[in-house]
Amino acid sequence: MRNLKERLDLCSINTATLGHREPLSRTIDRIASAGFGGIAPWRHEVEKANVAEIARQVKALDLTVTGYCRSTYLPAATHAQFVANVDESKAALRDAATLGARCFVMVVGGLPEGSRDLNGAREQVADGIAQLLETAREYGVPLALEPLHPMYAADRAVLNTLARALDICDALDPERSGFLGVAVDVYHCWWDPALQASISAAGLNDRILAYHVCDWLRETRDMLLDRGMMGDGVVDLAAVRENIERAGYEGLIEVEIFSKENWWRRDPDEVLCICSERLQTVC
Repeated sequence: MRNLKERLDLCSINTATLGHREPLSRTIDRIASAGFGGIAPWRHEVEKANVAEIARQVKALDLTVTGYCRSTYLPAATHAQFVANVDESKAALRDAATLGARCFVMVVGGLPEGSRDLNGAREQVADGIAQLLETAREYGVPLALEPLHPMYAADRAVLNTLARALDICDALDPERSGFLGVAVDVYHCWWDPALQASISAAGLNDRILAYHVCDWLRETRDMLLDRGMMGDGVVDLAAVRENIERAGYEGLIEVEIFSKENWWRRDPDEVLCICSERLQTVC
């Protein structure tokens, strides 16, 4: 396992960790000044700015864009809305290419409003990914399927395990082209009894495109906005990374923390400082 001591160049900050409180250009400067090697911006930030200018800033600061967040939710109540959802993600892939992103993170979406058709939603997801895969190849940006914790199945993602994500990859990309893989986020998969086996399978097939860290607090107060800083919760982060790297992952370790009542209220430079310390000591 790689030693992260004094190796922040191997670490990335997802901009959500700082709460989206400042213009993206300022956030980029903070992350670079703190010594991190990578950044993962969100679409709403980039789309408020000028993607070409953001790309130039990132390149000038020698930052790696570890991922571009994220796809539009795919399942829809009507075919027209489904097509619109796919088209939005195709446009975002173009911006991901401009940014030089290593992957386009796909949070696939939950059930359409009023629907109870879980299998139908999952079929739409597979169909949408198949369509986006062609665009990903065109722009040279891989799709990273990010399974979310099952508590999000209704509203955010009907894709809930790494094993299922890998099944989709194998079905749609049997030749292992490098343009379809997974983003492993410990917040969503730490609980999975098949996690180690799934990580090994993902590595064997060169499917691991991104690795996200934070922690699961024992007494989580909000299922979306109360993630923990690494080391404050129950996840054995060092063990997960050991499995990830044993499986062949050599990319950056990306911090992604949603924390409305704690970390998003703190000074951004303080948050980055603590991220730095925890990455080097508990991850």
